[in-house]
Amino acid sequence: MEQSDNNKPEQKKTDEGTVDRRSFIKAAAATGAALATGAQSLNAQVSGGIAAGVAEEVEIVSDGKHGSDFMMDVMKQMDFEFMTINTHSDSAGLQESVINYMGNVNPELITGLHEEVCVAMGHGYFKIEGKPLAALIYGSVGLQHAAMAVYSAFCDRVPVYILLGNQRNNPNSRSVQDAPAMVRDFTKWDDSPLTLDHFAKSAVRAYSVAMTTPTMPVVLSVDKKLQEMIVPKGEKLRIPKYTPNAPPAGDPNAVRELAKMLVDAEFPVLGVERAARSQAGLEYIVELAELLQAGVVDTIQRMNFPSRHPLLQEPGIFRQADLVLALEMPMLSHTRLKEGAKLASISSFDLFTRSNYWHFGNYQESDFSIAADVEATLPSLIEEVRRQLPRSKRSAVRVRGEKFAEINRQNRERDKAFAANGWNTSPLNTARVAAELWEQIKHKDWSLVSRSDGMSDWAWKLWDFNKYYHHIGQSGSVGVGYSNPASVGAALANRKHGRLCINLQNDGDFMFLPSTLWTAAHHKIPMLTVMHNNRAYNQEIMLISRMAALRDRDVSRCTIGSEINNPAIDFAGMARSMGWYAEGPIEHPSDLPGAIKRAIAAVESGQPALLDTITHPN
Repeated sequence: MEQSDNNKPEQKKTDEGTVDRRSFIKAAAATGAALATGAQSLNAQVSGGIAAGVAEEVEIVSDGKHGSDFMMDVMKQMDFEFMTINTHSDSAGLQESVINYMGNVNPELITGLHEEVCVAMGHGYFKIEGKPLAALIYGSVGLQHAAMAVYSAFCDRVPVYILLGNQRNNPNSRSVQDAPAMVRDFTKWDDSPLTLDHFAKSAVRAYSVAMTTPTMPVVLSVDKKLQEMIVPKGEKLRIPKYTPNAPPAGDPNAVRELAKMLVDAEFPVLGVERAARSQAGLEYIVELAELLQAGVVDTIQRMNFPSRHPLLQEPGIFRQADLVLALEMPMLSHTRLKEGAKLASISSFDLFTRSNYWHFGNYQESDFSIAADVEATLPSLIEEVRRQLPRSKRSAVRVRGEKFAEINRQNRERDKAFAANGWNTSPLNTARVAAELWEQIKHKDWSLVSRSDGMSDWAWKLWDFNKYYHHIGQSGSVGVGYSNPASVGAALANRKHGRLCINLQNDGDFMFLPSTLWTAAHHKIPMLTVMHNNRAYNQEIMLISRMAALRDRDVSRCTIGSEINNPAIDFAGMARSMGWYAEGPIEHPSDLPGAIKRAIAAVESGQPALLDTITHPN
């Protein structure tokens, strides 16, 4: 059931027989001061600074305090705003403590109808908010459902804080001896605390590990018996303070040498993948590129570089460079460069990796490497380049920038011409859908909360992306099912900022987790989902057709097994059934502007909205 007021806990009674929350603890530091300091710590972490939390020594003075209440005292230090949950029996203690002990505030429970939704929402949320939310899921069966989302976050270097309910004292068919083992190959750290003191230390450590570059998911398995135990009267339990780690910056001597390589290069290019962690990181990359007038290739795994900047280039430019600097781009290799070109790298990738899942590709044979966080290293690199760049080279640098700008202009003109092909066709041209959307959002404060390569990259090619929150990047694993729940998580983070959230949603991806619609409507998360509904897994159809052609076989039958039709899915009807404003199917271009206008009005009134646009297969 929804809370009567989303953000305000009910006033607690203090009548005889009722234990008031304040009677539970005597804290060494005032709660308000602790919370304020915790928030400052998190803000400092996002900006790369260091601030310390506050250690609390908690003295239990009531026989009514439960283990899960103390666990929430610990969790306060991490300042979780939300906790996603797929409700289950083995976390009943923690769930009840969030509801009544915490008043369902910091964290507020967000109900997911599938464990993969709970984790994937955390994935999208972090990429807007810069800090994790917590996901509370079932230890065995729930974690198996959630595993794909955990893997995507791991590949994408995103911290999700996962709590598992488990029951080992009186085991049943859902109990598991070592719950985190199921995802240990694609998480950064895990633990299964045995005592409340153990939980306090591990909970703070887990947050620290998750938030230290390279950031990744962490898992804590919390036993049902530990949640439900009564803490003995007078027992003292200590909550460790959380002190964020400064992200590792490059060695000054190495930075100096790299700056010389960049200054000496005739045609340098920056390759950027997961380089920016914030608006500051984006601005650092722009500053370095403009200082050198270097080309930039952005894989849009993050919002690294403005989409309309004249120095933005396509990957083919690597073949012209004499020096490529890979910024958190560990799979860029010499095979993509011209003979004799140098490859340098700044990446935190080698600071932590696993061996089983080969998401990292082959070993990067760079000519010069710095193992460090890009965003933390760029300020010193910029200063070194500025110091070493002689006046005598400034004319050549300017000419180089003009060449990159001309290549960029030609690329943009080509894209505009290509977008016009089939402009008035039905099914809809995906470029037309992107263009019609842009016309109505360009003067608003907007955020693309889905993969920015959706609808054949047309949003990236036609919209003006220049702020860090303008897009959240890709999934990391390229796993199907990511975009729908991740977009809701990102929209949840954007909600307090009042940003208009857009999700360009593939039909096949949508059907993995359609229950996400209910979560968005129930928790009043406004966003606009526009379907890329070509009624097929079209990439697979193209691959199978190519295979058939190579084998000189029938191409016309290659939709079998990949079509999502007969019956066609009524996405608008599905959305309306779960509380969304929806229109569709929309097949004619003339119907687009009015439908978009009405849907945006619904979103701006606080309701999620969906447009089922029937699109050309491209």
